[in-house]
Amino acid sequence: MTSENSPLLHYRLFSVSDGALGPADSALCGTETITAGPAPRKLSTFFGVVVPTVLSMFSIVLFMRIGFVVGHAGLLQSLLMLFVAYAIIWLTVLSVCAISTNGAVQGGGAYFMISRTLGPEFGGSIGLMFYLANVCACGVYVLGLVEAVLDIFGKDTSGISDPLRALPQGYGYNFLYASVVLLLCLSVCLVGASIYSQASFFIFIVVLLVLLSILLSFVAVGPLHVTIRHGDNTTIIGEYTGINSTTLHNNLHGMYRLFIPLTSYSVILNHVTLSRFLSSADYSLDYTTGNLMNFATVFAVMFNGCTGIMAGCNMSGELKQPSRAIPIGTIIAVIITFFVYLILFLMTSLTCNRTLLKEDYGFFRSINIWSPFVLIGVYATSLSASMSTLIGASRILHALAKDDLFGILLSPAKLVSKGGNPWGAVVYTWFLVQLVLLAGKLNTIAGIVTVFYLMAYAAIDLACLALEWASAPNFRPTFRLFSWHSCLLGILSCLVMMFLINPAYASGSIVLLLLLLGSIHFRSSSSGWGYISQALIFHQVRKYLLLLDVRKEHVKFWRPQILLMVSNPRTSCQLIKFINDLKKGGLFIMGHVETGDLDALPSDPVQIHYSFWLSLVDKLNVKAFVDLTLCPSVRHGTQQLLRITGLGGMKPNMLVLGFYDDATPDDFFLQDPAFAPGLAPQDDPFGVDATSLQAHFPPVRGPETPHLLSAKEYVAMICDALKMHKNIVLARGFPSLARPENAGSGTYIDVWPLDLLRPQASAYVDVCSLFLLQMACILNMAASWRRCRLRVFLCVESRGSGGNGGNSWIAAEAKFRELLCKLRISAAIRVVAWNSVAALRGQNGVTQGLSREPISTEYLTAANRVVVEEGGTDSAVRFFYLPRPPADASLHERYLEELEALTEGLGPTLLIHGLTPVTCTEL
Repeated sequence: MTSENSPLLHYRLFSVSDGALGPADSALCGTETITAGPAPRKLSTFFGVVVPTVLSMFSIVLFMRIGFVVGHAGLLQSLLMLFVAYAIIWLTVLSVCAISTNGAVQGGGAYFMISRTLGPEFGGSIGLMFYLANVCACGVYVLGLVEAVLDIFGKDTSGISDPLRALPQGYGYNFLYASVVLLLCLSVCLVGASIYSQASFFIFIVVLLVLLSILLSFVAVGPLHVTIRHGDNTTIIGEYTGINSTTLHNNLHGMYRLFIPLTSYSVILNHVTLSRFLSSADYSLDYTTGNLMNFATVFAVMFNGCTGIMAGCNMSGELKQPSRAIPIGTIIAVIITFFVYLILFLMTSLTCNRTLLKEDYGFFRSINIWSPFVLIGVYATSLSASMSTLIGASRILHALAKDDLFGILLSPAKLVSKGGNPWGAVVYTWFLVQLVLLAGKLNTIAGIVTVFYLMAYAAIDLACLALEWASAPNFRPTFRLFSWHSCLLGILSCLVMMFLINPAYASGSIVLLLLLLGSIHFRSSSSGWGYISQALIFHQVRKYLLLLDVRKEHVKFWRPQILLMVSNPRTSCQLIKFINDLKKGGLFIMGHVETGDLDALPSDPVQIHYSFWLSLVDKLNVKAFVDLTLCPSVRHGTQQLLRITGLGGMKPNMLVLGFYDDATPDDFFLQDPAFAPGLAPQDDPFGVDATSLQAHFPPVRGPETPHLLSAKEYVAMICDALKMHKNIVLARGFPSLARPENAGSGTYIDVWPLDLLRPQASAYVDVCSLFLLQMACILNMAASWRRCRLRVFLCVESRGSGGNGGNSWIAAEAKFRELLCKLRISAAIRVVAWNSVAALRGQNGVTQGLSREPISTEYLTAANRVVVEEGGTDSAVRFFYLPRPPADASLHERYLEELEALTEGLGPTLLIHGLTPVTCTEL
């Protein structure tokens, strides 16, 4: 086997830059690509991961929201927010590093990691939400840039003439400016992402220089007063004190209550004057939105500055060593940004009074040694972040569209230029960001961005947790500094912070996630990515199967575990559906024997048939397993399946066989519309459609059973099952079964608990009779059979004279009714006079029953006639007592003839011989 085709070498995490297959992936997937060769990997850890991640995590928050956080929250709570935010970030970074080092990642970021780990439903849902988070983040950065521009160049509404402040302000103007900035970003993205990537290092240098100037200003600039003007003609004086312990003391505590109920806002504003409210130490107001601030709202804005940890992952397709660069570079970037924020929080608290911090979020410019320097940093970071999120969001959308998880809704995002730029996704994303800009204020949508990012981070932690819990042998990340504890803590912390930040947004995001999950699931999307759910299910099933101890079985908890032998599904569909109703939550296995000798064949023919049988199970909508085997004879194949089918405590305890006769069965495939060829929406998602099923299973051309095995072999199979202590069921007449939902409410399930072939040799309360009652009761408990009523027939012979016959009937009925009451079985009892039939059986019935002498045809005909007359036409299915086959093999054919005569023309009939005690009268 060549390495290109070996499934053992399919080791990649299927994550591809811009949604396209790389050459290596194409070889592993068995597809061809026409390419000049793999794109060169040139970026090092610093340029490919550290630089973009640091720039994404700084953005506008670094320069425009430090004062906002410290001013409203105080130093202590600001540090608490910083540590909490980075704790969440750190837990997610550990998961990102683990997943990214579990094979080669070619780019795409969080969406590819989640979708290729958790499967299409969860991956597509979180992927779309991560896309929306990037869309909202782009809007935040654009609005932040507009806010920074208007803070310097916006027209002063107080009437003071200033030629520098010439730009008119207001909601409409702000939206116009934001649209112009977004249009600039759109033009760059339509040209290509290379413009931003080439300038990222230059922007990084600029940002570092601006940060150095800010830190230098804290030491070099002396105390000064800063005049602050707002749009309502108010003038406020803020104070920069330089490094001062008194300033630090005044800035320690927050100016709001940690959490303010939303219902109290109107009460506060109605009963407290604005001047008293603004001077209160209990509440704090955001001057840009007019909203009351609390811990959650401030944290939402602050946390937005900590996002962006996926930037390095998105560059993985360009990295020289992605498995090494992503963990190292991301961790370095997180450490750098953490200490920068920490130092800025401390220095701001030491040097600026509360008024300056709360009333001028851009105070860095006022206290800098050269104020335009800060403006350059603000504009550079905001513009680069806007473009990067617009480009990144468009790439996520393009990947979603190519995966075809949302159908025609995202089809425009598939359009690409000749150079491979997904311009359709770029325009699509630009339009959505334009809608986000209608919010008008940065802080208004910061909460939405934060909640969506937290949802995406929780999904990444969940993906890593699922891989760890599944214990899949191929999950071997080279980064091992994580555990399931860190993943679980990351998920919980993300979910908790989502609801603390904004319960409404958090609840809405979860509802959106569930709707998306349902949408993708019901579209029946399939993929070759692998399903982590299957790995988790396997892990849990194995664990619980080991706990399922057969030595602890008890009759109170017995349930049928059925092996149904199927020759041709075309003739057995009605019986398959019926057994699915009869299983009562137990095991249901469809078995099939292919006759042949493996030594004479080049390969095992059974393996290629499994997909057809599994697709049949899907189309019939039954909860069944499939087990196939190859054997020289049907009898030996059935023995194999009875011995080896199932696992642990889940093994068949009942064998169901179709009846042995020469009737030509109906072809169910020709009757059920689900099997009609050409119904594309009903096609199996795993590649087997109705046409393929029709072609695979041979059409019905005559009686099946006599061609496959002889009557002696058939009876021998019954004997084999009884020797293995398996309960045996023979099913006859089920092609004519009328489903109870189509038959009306006046139908019955009939039970004949006496051995009608040898009534003198059996009793109503032996194990087999009670087994019949239990199986009939189980069928009546099935949802589709509850409308039917249970009916039990007692065959009673009146003996003696003087009217004692009537008393014997009454006594038999009373005794049996008492038994049904103890068994909690609700059923009607009908007493059948058996004298005329018994007379045809002969006087020495018991002796004959033991010696297995032939039963007269007259007796069998009479018994059959009584069953028909008593049951009438309203019997949906009949349960009969199946006697043991004779030990003498020469009598096997006569045994079958007796059963055939007894059940002739009765419709759907089950002949059952039970060996297992299944009823219990105790609690």
